[in-house]
Amino acid sequence: MSDITEGLQALMDRGFRFTHARDSDGEILAVVGIRVHHEVIDLVQLYGEDDADAMRIPADEPDILFPSTVLHRISGRAAEVVESVLALPDPLPQDTSVGPKGCWVPTAPGRARWLPATGSALAEPVSLAS
Repeated sequence: MSDITEGLQALMDRGFRFTHARDSDGEILAVVGIRVHHEVIDLVQLYGEDDADAMRIPADEPDILFPSTVLHRISGRAAEVVESVLALPDPLPQDTSVGPKGCWVPTAPGRARWLPATGSALAEPVSLAS
């Protein structure tokens, strides 16, 4: 990777989506990228050229910012962290019919929380037409 821009583009090409955490004055505090795939979540946080963090956690982790289970973690220079994430192999896909059920729900600007699905699937389709 010749520069951080190429690394970020490579992450986007792999499905990472980015947000820019800002302070009350609108200044960027961090560039945060996330990708959910193959029953894991990859998270990259870039605070500056020499300050970055990345981790891979299980997709059913209830708190992605303070996870209880971490499968991979690295901190250091932004370029090294991005290279490390790009080098991670994709886990083997699991049977999606038994994977975590739920979705991320926004709770505040720049924040979200995992909401697990608790209801059972309907046996027959339901028509909403009257």
